[in-house]
Amino acid sequence: MSASSWANRLALAVGLSWLLALAAAGQAAAMMADQAVPRLVSFGGNCVKCELAGRKLTGAKFMGCNFAGASLVGADLRGAAFHGSNFAGADLTRADLRGASMVGARFMLANFSGAALAGLEAPGVDFMNANLAGADLQSGELQGSNLQRVDARGASFTEADLTGADLSAGRFDKASFREAQLTAANLGGAAFPRADFKEAQLTRASLAGADLAEARNLTQRQLDTACADAKTRLPAGLSGKPCGGRGRHR
Repeated sequence: MSASSWANRLALAVGLSWLLALAAAGQAAAMMADQAVPRLVSFGGNCVKCELAGRKLTGAKFMGCNFAGASLVGADLRGAAFHGSNFAGADLTRADLRGASMVGARFMLANFSGAALAGLEAPGVDFMNANLAGADLQSGELQGSNLQRVDARGASFTEADLTGADLSAGRFDKASFREAQLTAANLGGAAFPRADFKEAQLTRASLAGADLAEARNLTQRQLDTACADAKTRLPAGLSGKPCGGRGRHR
């Protein structure tokens, strides 16, 4: 075989190898593009009043940080973890926090209006004076949480666990507590016009000074497990048992 023939064959082999390499690289790039690569987003330090509205932060971790006054309007925070962090006054309007967890976190004065919080795990969390109007907290774990003076008008606490929670002086107009666990909860001085208590558990709950006059699906059997005082307002025909006293209040 002549030298020119060998040269032609070598050139052809090199060309084919190059094309195959390019094809393999293209296939690998396509596979990487199609494959969802999970990312772990972690936050720490200070981010006071920072702007994170609309951000996709699924599974993000906020560890010992200060996000006071931050804007997270409409943010995707599904499965996020808020541990030992300060979100006082933060704006989480319409944020998606389904399945999120909060431990040792502060959300006082925060705005959760219209937020999706179903399945939230927030035992002992401080929500004092927070705006929860229209928020969905269905099946939330809120044992011992501080909900003093919250605005939770139209919120859903359906099947939520509020054992030992403090709901005193809050606004719960048309809120749903259907099948909610309110054992040993403090409802003192809170207002519940048109709130739904169907099959809610009120064992040892304090209703002192609570306005339940227009509450729906509240039964005498439920009230017999709770306690009330002279300032408690109840639906017509129902009565409350005094806390540590005798007789009944109507």
